[in-house]
Amino acid sequence: MLISAGYPRHSTKHLNITNAHPSTFLLLGIPGLEYAHFWIAFPFCFMYCIVVFGNVVILLIVKTDMSLQDPMHLFLCMLALIDLLLATSIVPKMLGIFWFQSRVISFEACLSQMFFIHSFSALESGILVAMAFDRYVAICLPLRHVTILTRLTIGKIALIVIVRAVFLCLPFPFLLEKRSFCKNNIIPHAYCEHMAVVKLACDNATTSILYGLVVSLLGVGTDVILIALSYYMILQSVLNLPTKEARFKSFGTCGSHLCAILLFYVPALFTFMAHRFGHHVPIHIHILFAISYLLLPPMMNPMVYGVRTKQIRRKVYSMFFQYKL
Repeated sequence: MLISAGYPRHSTKHLNITNAHPSTFLLLGIPGLEYAHFWIAFPFCFMYCIVVFGNVVILLIVKTDMSLQDPMHLFLCMLALIDLLLATSIVPKMLGIFWFQSRVISFEACLSQMFFIHSFSALESGILVAMAFDRYVAICLPLRHVTILTRLTIGKIALIVIVRAVFLCLPFPFLLEKRSFCKNNIIPHAYCEHMAVVKLACDNATTSILYGLVVSLLGVGTDVILIALSYYMILQSVLNLPTKEARFKSFGTCGSHLCAILLFYVPALFTFMAHRFGHHVPIHIHILFAISYLLLPPMMNPMVYGVRTKQIRRKVYSMFFQYKL
């Protein structure tokens, strides 16, 4: 969801400006590392395989085990589905670029990819907020947890998260569709990143740039504040528990969610700061971090929840090793 900047603007001095957008864009992949594209694709392909396998396993486990139909695991299902869709929105096309030199992407497909990338990122951030609220209710209001977070309430929360993500990200493609583009349609990136496309516009793209910054600061900023507030109240409640064991057990239920938060927001913040202030960092470093930022959380979240959640760990073990017992 963080809208980055910092890619070099292509010179428009000798380029004509057109009133219409180009019919296609050309994605370069990772400029400066074209000679290594074939080999670079393998770790990203491996990461994507883990994303698909891990998140599908999480979805199947929660769907088939009625004991895991509580709010925390339902939100986990939503997170797994979003992670799966987010990775799928970039990896297949990116592998096509690296392995088959399939660099051409239509203008409409580029804007669609941009919308889905930022929408799924916004959805993930929103679900992390919902999971923080679930942990707050479970620890601070344990007797009311079931009555507060009913299936109807969970559905309403999911709907709000979806509507917010669509509302925030839908202006991105519409703002770009109204821009005038130079005849240079080369995007120095492996996917249609917002600012990389904006910088091809020949007219004043200040509106798109400012809107991207506003979405980053208000959208993600608000989510981080809400999560921090939830954990502040959780910490207060945990510290008031009578025994050390009770405090450890209560706060231990938040471990997986805290790991998911760090996996999502720390790389996002690092990427955002690098693009804003790391102007001397080579462009291929920026792009590698941008790709990793979108793939790392979807890959690691199933592992984190699989390792730290006892019910899921037992279910995974029974699924894959029951015939060896």
